[in-house]
Amino acid sequence: MNAFQATNPPGKRASPNDDNKPGFRTKTIATRLTPDELAEVESAAEQAGKPLSEWLRDTALNASRQRSSNSVELLLAEVWAVRYALLNLFHAGAQATAEGRALAPESVIQIRDEADARKLTQVRKLIENFAYFKEKNRGI
Repeated sequence: MNAFQATNPPGKRASPNDDNKPGFRTKTIATRLTPDELAEVESAAEQAGKPLSEWLRDTALNASRQRSSNSVELLLAEVWAVRYALLNLFHAGAQATAEGRALAPESVIQIRDEADARKLTQVRKLIENFAYFKEKNRGI
């Protein structure tokens, strides 16, 4: 079980229609806090002039929607995207040539869009793997 767990409110069973209500908030997330942590969170919500649940939701959504401000991560993401695009363009071009056709402009745009959509996620995985192996090899 994760630190945060999406649940239905106690005593409420999930309705098959819950996921089909755009704009309706039908899911909850539960977590555990120490009394001191709860006091901190309640204080922050109060300072923001918001109910606790609204403050928590806004804070979680803002954090999940934030773009990276780490310049190294952003640079690596762009390098990854260029590498991904080049390799896929070379492959698509070679395949098109082998089949006796031209590479369609739509294919280039699709490859670019895919590279942009995946770059941050892929770089974060690379960084995590690097950190994992670095830590693992530290004991050797």
